[in-house]
Amino acid sequence: MPARLLVAVAVAAERKAILAGLPSGHPVTVAVVGVGPAAAAAVTARLLALAEAGGQPYDAVVSAGIAGGFTGRAGLGDLVLATRSVAADLGAVAPDGFQTLDELGFGSTVAAVDGPLTEALRSALPAAGAGAVLTVSTVTGTAESADELAARHPDALAEAMEGYGVGCAAALSAVPFAELRAVSNLVGPRDRSAWRVSDALAALTAAAPAFLLDA
Repeated sequence: MPARLLVAVAVAAERKAILAGLPSGHPVTVAVVGVGPAAAAAVTARLLALAEAGGQPYDAVVSAGIAGGFTGRAGLGDLVLATRSVAADLGAVAPDGFQTLDELGFGSTVAAVDGPLTEALRSALPAAGAGAVLTVSTVTGTAESADELAARHPDALAEAMEGYGVGCAAALSAVPFAELRAVSNLVGPRDRSAWRVSDALAALTAAAPAFLLDA
């Protein structure tokens, strides 16, 4: 039977793009959960809890939307499937550099993706890149900060703002989690004239049938 999938997006434009690629009568719920990891975690957790309480729990949850791609790792319009979702700015700044929450001993900055779910999406989207997707609360806006993030996370392909939050909510409800991003801009100096948001949204529309999974 078709899987009951919750796709969590940050804004209405992403929801519209994904719905445009799904057939009528599809079993996928595409929900706007807000911008940033806190809003995404709170709203996703509520949606998962309400579904479970109503006797129709979701089989899986995917954080999806547009993202910045790291130069030389992901290009404009590319799709990226997360191998892990990392809260890249959760930690402390020290004289010898940034210390992650893990290094401080206060928890984990990684939301693990579900292997079978991610592999099912990868089979449906063979051209998608695979690598870490960083979750940040403040979007990177300088070449120096982009280089620093890329050096700290050599497996990172993209940067967004919600994946880690959605992943934490999924883990709390023991629901499989994955993250899919379409690259709209390059991580670094914010040159809006170089962004290709419409191309990234079109990529999400084209990728949407991948969400039609079997339970």
